[in-house]
Amino acid sequence: MTTGNDAPVAITHPGTSANAATTQEDGTQEDGTQEGGPSAVDLVLPLAAVGAAGVIAGYGYIRRTRRARTRTTPGGAPAGPASPTLGFARAGGPPSSLAELDGRARASLVEADDCVRTSREELAFAVALFGTEPTEPYARAVREAEAELAAAFAMRQRYDEGVPAEEEARRHALAGIAGRCAEAGRRLDTEAVGFDRLRALERGAGAALEVAETRFRELAGRTGVAEATLAGLGLRYGPGATAGVTGYVEQAKDRLVFATTRLNQARQAADRGEPEGAALALRAAEGAVAQAAVFVAALHRVATDLKAAAEWLPAALTGAEAEIARVRVTGPEAGPGVPVGELRARLLHADAVLDSVRQEVTSRRPYDPLRLLRRVVRATAPLGALRRGGVLSAAASLVAHHATAGAGGFVATHRGAVGAEARTRLAAAERRLAAADLLTSDDLAGQARHLAEQDVRTHGNPYDGATAHESGLTGAVLGGVLLSVTPDDGTPPSFGGPRTRARRGPAHA
Repeated sequence: MTTGNDAPVAITHPGTSANAATTQEDGTQEDGTQEGGPSAVDLVLPLAAVGAAGVIAGYGYIRRTRRARTRTTPGGAPAGPASPTLGFARAGGPPSSLAELDGRARASLVEADDCVRTSREELAFAVALFGTEPTEPYARAVREAEAELAAAFAMRQRYDEGVPAEEEARRHALAGIAGRCAEAGRRLDTEAVGFDRLRALERGAGAALEVAETRFRELAGRTGVAEATLAGLGLRYGPGATAGVTGYVEQAKDRLVFATTRLNQARQAADRGEPEGAALALRAAEGAVAQAAVFVAALHRVATDLKAAAEWLPAALTGAEAEIARVRVTGPEAGPGVPVGELRARLLHADAVLDSVRQEVTSRRPYDPLRLLRRVVRATAPLGALRRGGVLSAAASLVAHHATAGAGGFVATHRGAVGAEARTRLAAAERRLAAADLLTSDDLAGQARHLAEQDVRTHGNPYDGATAHESGLTGAVLGGVLLSVTPDDGTPPSFGGPRTRARRGPAHA
């Protein structure tokens, strides 16, 4: 678990209760040994598969609501009156209390975020098959949905910070958040018919199956390479340096095992002339392959970032020493504008941190260069070092990008359990990173990862049996690859918003 900016530790496997976890989520025992998982050679496709994804103004919200009422869904039926959150109609009408409205707004954020993520993943498979020009209308819909969702997350972050303060204004803010989420979902729903026509899975999934199988085989090979790389990193930098991706090799294999089963089912259904069954199995396989790719990319990113941090660390220490010396010579007027006593305290603290970092570097023991680089950056930031650019600013950028990407990957691959608060902090971290507010971005990313891990532990595991684990079903549900929690009804999400994402066949106009 990530705590603040310290090195993360592996989370435990979610059991039937939050307190009954003795193995890690990925199947790693507490002593560091691995349960019997599939080896790299086990991930080869069977022959049948190889043979062939602020506060909104009242007027603005009302305008969007009216617009939604006049449009139709991809199924051709009127959309009906829009409710203040996505779940109102299903929950039996608008909530009466602020707390209930808050809960519905959180649910709408999670649902809209899942819709955007799933649509983006399935779109990537369509682009691989058809190219960018035929898929541009759907890419544009995803971008527009992302923009609406980003605005909703920004409003939610301000709401969590206490803005606005008045109860009635907070009600309007929550309604505005839900309105943005509803618009994001509507934009994706509108394009579901066209997207199904483009993929044409009802006429045959052969070409799409080949794309998914090719990507599967490429990922199976990369997973084996990543496993060897991770072992080397642990020896070189110590286990703490790779704690943030502990179990990721096993989880990547878990998704690929699930993908193997669904790719075979898709191929068999296609051979039997059952396009709906083939489409469902294929979409589930694509979702699992997309998540395996996230795990593998995270492993390679850790290797790249640790190497970069190790190379940057000596220069960062030199730069930090120069910064301290400059502030001491020029006096407090060249510092961040704080009283002399406070500035001296900051200088003493920076000196102590640098001395500790130097001792760790020269101790001849493995150390985590990313963690040490973060310490150097944070010790010198109160002296105004980051405002002047240079090596310390570059080091801060590396640390912030690493933390934000790590939190994003965790949320993406565990979204079946991750709630609105973690997603909101992640979105805020990404906004601050884009604005070059590096320390804030790093802080928010740490919060997002911590909250997401808490959600996973609290959520527990609906499938504790060996069969579910070996088939990859547990990971598929945890990752949101399957919408259903019933093994016999494994409906995968698809491109679209809340009205169309759970369709079991092609949408029809």
